[in-house]
Amino acid sequence: MKFIIFFLGISTFCFSQKFSFIYEAKYKLNSEKADDVYSDNMILDLKNNTSIFREAQDKKSDSIKLNNGNGRYKMGVENQFYIKKNLTQNKIEKVITYLGTDYFLPIEEILDWKITSEQKIIGKYKSQKAETNYGGRNWIAWFTTELPFGDGPYIFNGLPGLIISIQDSNNEYSFNLIEVKKGGNIFDARKKAIKIDWKKYEILAKSFFNDPYDVNSKVAMGKTVTFTDPKGNTMDISIKNKEMQNNILQKNNPIELNHKINYK
Repeated sequence: MKFIIFFLGISTFCFSQKFSFIYEAKYKLNSEKADDVYSDNMILDLKNNTSIFREAQDKKSDSIKLNNGNGRYKMGVENQFYIKKNLTQNKIEKVITYLGTDYFLPIEEILDWKITSEQKIIGKYKSQKAETNYGGRNWIAWFTTELPFGDGPYIFNGLPGLIISIQDSNNEYSFNLIEVKKGGNIFDARKKAIKIDWKKYEILAKSFFNDPYDVNSKVAMGKTVTFTDPKGNTMDISIKNKEMQNNILQKNNPIELNHKINYK
């Protein structure tokens, strides 16, 4: 009994601390180009059973936004990895930033974990295998009770320890823990967000596809929109739109396959 009380005390102490877990993410956005792999560092900031998972560059942009109000974000709607969790309330939100406005999309898909008896050492941690389905993909995860946090990268959570490695069965998306920082800095620059659902998400994505540079709204406000090439020559806006649309169509392998958008 004394051991159990001591362990619970340690767990409570750990959860009251701030931690930053850095993951290397690798993903294939084009299903037809197996060797075209994107790689980014992403950060899971955790404090008191709440966490924010985002790309390292997004965290920098959020910091700038809080200090100067001028955070810069990637274009588009799909392939954004910003996730906020409240583990106590089992609340998960995917945050989309589009044309300067933040939208939050509740993730209501339930993770039904199947924990296996298979174990192995990953880095310095003894880990155990678990499997689940999410977003139209089968996922294989490895978690460790040596880091007693029921959280993990992206939307993944709910295991008896931190998820230190997870990938889908097609090996198209993976997240692997590469560093643990105690006392990490957690902050939220996207509190004022508009709630949407997957249908509205699709509408936003198609709006971006049809007018990727938001030319129509700028013209409606009386602004003149021009594009120039590296030599300073004026470019046709329709050509720039076509280039961006082709780029969007090439990224045809979103992490949530069951919400893949048909732009045609």
